[in-house]
Amino acid sequence: MRFLLDTEQRAFAESLDAMLTAAGTPAVARAWGRGEHAVGRAVWARLAEAGVFALAAPEAYEGVGPLPVELAVAFVELGRHAVPGPLVETVTATVLLAGLDDPGPAERLLPALVSGKAMATVAPAPGSYALDGDAAETRLSLDPAAGGLRLAPGHGPVRPSLDPARRLTHLSPGGELLAPHAPLPHALTWARLAVAAQALGVGLSLLDRTVAYVRQRKQFGVSVGSFQAVKHRLADAKVALEFARPLVFGAAVTLDPVDAAAAKVTACEAAYTTARTALQLHGAIGYTAEYDLSLWLTKARALRTAWGAPAECRDMVLSGGGRRR
Repeated sequence: MRFLLDTEQRAFAESLDAMLTAAGTPAVARAWGRGEHAVGRAVWARLAEAGVFALAAPEAYEGVGPLPVELAVAFVELGRHAVPGPLVETVTATVLLAGLDDPGPAERLLPALVSGKAMATVAPAPGSYALDGDAAETRLSLDPAAGGLRLAPGHGPVRPSLDPARRLTHLSPGGELLAPHAPLPHALTWARLAVAAQALGVGLSLLDRTVAYVRQRKQFGVSVGSFQAVKHRLADAKVALEFARPLVFGAAVTLDPVDAAAAKVTACEAAYTTARTALQLHGAIGYTAEYDLSLWLTKARALRTAWGAPAECRDMVLSGGGRRR
């Protein structure tokens, strides 16, 4: 099976790439990590104008979707540029709200998410951390055991994270009960698809930056990239990422929970492998927070456990997610 993007999808990716390159996203990510959200919100507004947050929302709620393939295209670019913010969580909240039996909460909350006027975050279980609870206006808390979905009234203090641009908070307990039963499995599939695409973009950026670095860095009078061992490491990373790419877009086509889990674990492991290669080939400079590479290194590590640890996703794939029963 071949997964080729059509002309419009390629043009969408190119327009996002151009816009995010012009935005200078490394500086945006650093400001976001310091809790300075103004420039990040400006980028967020431009992403909304491009239609990114409308892709998961049905037309009935001012969206253009659901369009999971286009969402994957967008999230690859968001990962390539290390865009900060609760991107996956806003998509997940959109799917959760749009899937409720009662359309009231969706009619009330989704237009602001689609237009970029509001961000959303989601705590997937009681007591779990939510991403960017201090920046999000719509804070949803889930209780998988009880099946309830609540609109949290606030958030706790920001906790340090491996990725400084991922600001973790607890959500305040209680709040308005939006639904006694939420479509968590469907929303989880979208969340894992978005994480997989974002991780693929992170890995591609790490590989591009490392190839450029080994071409210009010299040892013994020649570029480091001319050494056979370096070529092999980069080739392994390239193969891993290209193996993940069809799984990501295949999951976008099927929206099957098992396919999404396979895409997530494969793309995240490929990005993590590429991060380890990038760090080794850059040497000590790769460790420094001031060097832009660190923005992608930490994100590759953090995405591995976001919305499903590797072992959890592998279990889903091995069990067939119930579809073989």
